[in-house]
Amino acid sequence: MRKKKALSLKAALVSLLMFLLLVGVWQLATMPVASVGTAAGMTAEQIEYQKMLGKDPTQGQVKSSGFPTPAEMGATAWKHLSNPCYDNGPNDKGIAIQLAYSLARVGLGFLLACAVAVPLGFVIGMSPLLHKAFDPFIQVLKPISPLAWMPLALYTIKDSSVSGIFVIFICSVWPMLLNTAFGVASVKREWLNVASTLEVKPLRRAFRVILPAAAPTILTGMRISMSIAWLVIVAAEMLVGGTGIGYFVWNEWNNLSLTNVIFAILVIGVVGMLLDQAFAGLQRRVTYVE
Repeated sequence: MRKKKALSLKAALVSLLMFLLLVGVWQLATMPVASVGTAAGMTAEQIEYQKMLGKDPTQGQVKSSGFPTPAEMGATAWKHLSNPCYDNGPNDKGIAIQLAYSLARVGLGFLLACAVAVPLGFVIGMSPLLHKAFDPFIQVLKPISPLAWMPLALYTIKDSSVSGIFVIFICSVWPMLLNTAFGVASVKREWLNVASTLEVKPLRRAFRVILPAAAPTILTGMRISMSIAWLVIVAAEMLVGGTGIGYFVWNEWNNLSLTNVIFAILVIGVVGMLLDQAFAGLQRRVTYVE
């Protein structure tokens, strides 16, 4: 236990040093640079004309990279986090409201995928015949990009928000379905034989023997599905617009606000990490360690 704590502390220190190094490099890369004057080779009349335009070629000019500095990013982050729930109209909502819309779409699409993928994966994993029957359909549909379904969803559903939920459902189904089927099919035969010997009923065997044994693999599929869903919702919201963190990124890019775009990217990464860590914690709780 002490070794694990010491290792975690060392890892945290290394991560902190890497972060400080990254910020230092960022600061150096975005520092303004003074350039020399450009009066060489110009006549007195040309120099006077440039001064009339507000430019002095005899003086050095400060050039900026145009990329926001860490200080500017800190000010932008503070502005958003100090009032995250404001609502000034369709195109001006706080970051918390935009995140709430995205998380609601992801959560609903993910839950619908769970309701379909887990029971179907159980059936496929317990029946070699159904596994072979469903496999061609899964192999054809699985590689299709979720965003490729968006035009069809918009045409049939005719609602951008519901279409986004449908896209999340499509991208979340396959990892859960495949991992559930694999986990159920991989349950040790000895455990199933003991259940048969004790004449355990099929439904009780599914919930008391197969589900606990396959739970780590099922949660692995859910963890992968959630990561993909959070990735896809950003791109989907860029396409359909309206609300959500993806629309926020696209809207701020159209407003030429690079600091807001970078802030939103960081928020997307942090939320994705927290979602992944939540499923990792659930996975550890259901994993049996001998």
